[in-house]
Amino acid sequence: MKQSSLSLTLFALAVITSSATALAQEVRPFDPSRYSQEATECDRLASHPDDPNRVAPGLERPQIDLPRAIEACKAAVARDPGNPRLNYLLGRTLGYSGRGAEGLGNRKVAVDADYPQALFVIGYMSLTGMNQQPKDVCGGAELIRRSALQGRIAGQLGFPRYVLSGLFDSCAVRKDKAEMLGFVAAARKQSKGDYYQGLLADMLEEDLKRLP
Repeated sequence: MKQSSLSLTLFALAVITSSATALAQEVRPFDPSRYSQEATECDRLASHPDDPNRVAPGLERPQIDLPRAIEACKAAVARDPGNPRLNYLLGRTLGYSGRGAEGLGNRKVAVDADYPQALFVIGYMSLTGMNQQPKDVCGGAELIRRSALQGRIAGQLGFPRYVLSGLFDSCAVRKDKAEMLGFVAAARKQSKGDYYQGLLADMLEEDLKRLP
């Protein structure tokens, strides 16, 4: 092998290794075992059915006794202030009660800990400013992508959809075709045969493959 070819090969390997290292550092999978997994009254009264890290059966919004849940979640967070699951739940119940601004600090604790459900939900709310979350489309884009990197199926399907729709055109968020195809493939594995999720995955994959 010529010296120039060897140099190019070594350079390419260095770039690949550097990229893989950067991606590994970026992902840092959320580890629920770092926080208490004991089901609190807050969990029993306010868990979201789609939260992959919930420790109690989930409830839809109409099923939640909001005043009771807020008090239970405030008490739970006071006892365990660094727990992102409990902070997310307090933010959830305050938001449903029209008091979202009170829960902004709790939402931040959950997001800063890379809690997958919070990354997607708060990213989604940031797109429109719902539940008194400050509107920030590009900030929301980053959170939704982070939720996809953390394996949240809503982010894995939602992020490519928003990119394809042009919603994030003005944002600096990474919009890598190969990465998004990976998100869709990972979501397909999680869908467990769900017809609608599978259909959306098919459509997104077809549209992504048409990108240059």
